[in-house]
Amino acid sequence: MTQRRILVTAALPYANGHIHIGHLVEYIQTDIWVRFQKLRGHDCRYFCADDTHGTAIMLRARKENRSEVDLIADMQQAHMRDFARFDVLFDNYGSTNSEQNREVCHEIWAAIRKAGLVHEKEIEQLFDPEVGTFLADRFVKGTCPNPECNAPDQYGDSCDKCGHTHSPSELINPKSTLSGATPVVKQALHLFVRIEDLHEFLADWTQSGEHLQPEIANYLKGHFLGKELRDWDVSRPAPYFGFEIPDAPGNYWYVWFDAPIGYIGSTSEWCQANGEDLDKWWKNPETEIHHFIGKDITYFHTLFWPAMLKTAGFSLPTKVHVHGFLTVDGEKMSKSKGTFISAATFADHLDPSGFRYFVASKLSSKVDDLDLNLKEFKAKVDSDLVGKVVNIASRSAKFIAGETLCDEYPEDGGLFQQGAALADKLAEAYEN
Repeated sequence: MTQRRILVTAALPYANGHIHIGHLVEYIQTDIWVRFQKLRGHDCRYFCADDTHGTAIMLRARKENRSEVDLIADMQQAHMRDFARFDVLFDNYGSTNSEQNREVCHEIWAAIRKAGLVHEKEIEQLFDPEVGTFLADRFVKGTCPNPECNAPDQYGDSCDKCGHTHSPSELINPKSTLSGATPVVKQALHLFVRIEDLHEFLADWTQSGEHLQPEIANYLKGHFLGKELRDWDVSRPAPYFGFEIPDAPGNYWYVWFDAPIGYIGSTSEWCQANGEDLDKWWKNPETEIHHFIGKDITYFHTLFWPAMLKTAGFSLPTKVHVHGFLTVDGEKMSKSKGTFISAATFADHLDPSGFRYFVASKLSSKVDDLDLNLKEFKAKVDSDLVGKVVNIASRSAKFIAGETLCDEYPEDGGLFQQGAALADKLAEAYEN
């Protein structure tokens, strides 16, 4: 078997909150996949980082009367403790606020500029008069402007119900999520990237059948690729916590510009610590790149991200593995309904290995949601782990104590060979 070089990432958790069991589905799924590839003898590395920039971090730090850097450092430690309790093992866990990430942001931005994809224009942006700040996409909620949808309570960048993308100012009856105030409109200079210039490339890449699950490819074709792709707004005006754009003073990269670059930044941290060459991992056709993400961030990882990588000369993802959400007893997690469970709370009361097993038993190649039914969870742990796995260990104890099962391997009618022959078939199933 030829050894493969595989770079694997999970989506970056935001540094404004603690890890909950819904987050853990992805990190456990990815951890299982990475462990399997390593057991197969492949050079497989698992990278992640905290997503640390944005208005939410700035406002929380202000509220707690401390610096953003201090806040994100504390949150990174909290996230790493939670992951460790659930045996999620990263090769490197970094931060989008690192110097390594800043360097890669500059490199990719320079390439996008050189390609002539950037243009500037004054736009109308919503401003919270009570808090005194411009409102990023996720700090505005209102009714979806798509006349075929008009779903209420949608964010200012996209609609969770129909997938429509829009600007916050296009929302119907917008409200600030920071104060509840009705925003006012102000003019602000923004920088845009013309994604439409890469339409043909993106259509070919997403529809090749090699990189995405069929339902994701069909979703992109039906919602985005059948029409002109909208320009991507990649900047935010001050005040904003993030990296200032080097050739646009007073403007900062939007969090969805530098967040996926955090995959490369985290790899760069690991390379510097281990004497590795970053280009071997991100600019080498022999290296596979696998992203594991939730279905809510498909748009960014399958259109914007490949466009950035292609323009800057980085390797494209080999595959983007998209999963659904975690529900609890059939409903979205809710603090008011008592179904919102943090990773720390779960680990304080139950063995995390039970949750790892439950997640593993429910995963598939589909994008369907995964439901945590607590009665089913208890039954699986009692029946599968205690009733079967522990029982086998108990029955085997006397043989282990005697240091042998028998003097010689018995005639098994070809049973061992039949089992061994399934190895490649099992390995193939992991690739889906």
